[in-house]
Amino acid sequence: MSPDEVIKRPIALTEKAARLKEGHNQVVFEVDRRANKIQIRAAVEALFDVKVTDVNTLIQRGKPKRLGRKYMNRRNWKKAIVTLQEDHDIQFFEESEE
Repeated sequence: MSPDEVIKRPIALTEKAARLKEGHNQVVFEVDRRANKIQIRAAVEALFDVKVTDVNTLIQRGKPKRLGRKYMNRRNWKKAIVTLQEDHDIQFFEESEE
């Protein structure tokens, strides 16, 4: 798998992801369900030019949602919490100082 296929999107807009980034230098990504920790580490290091110290993964279960009169489940997806070295950082949005 190529790095673009492994990393689907960053999850940077949640409160928990913001706390992890500030307090523990960790970044959260949605990744491909078939990807393992070694592939996730290699993809993050290749795409963002940083050094990764640890990768934790979990399967996020899909929530039940209503679709008209029926209830459907959203798909399950895999989340990766990546710990970066102390001197490395990933900025997803440009921070402007006024």
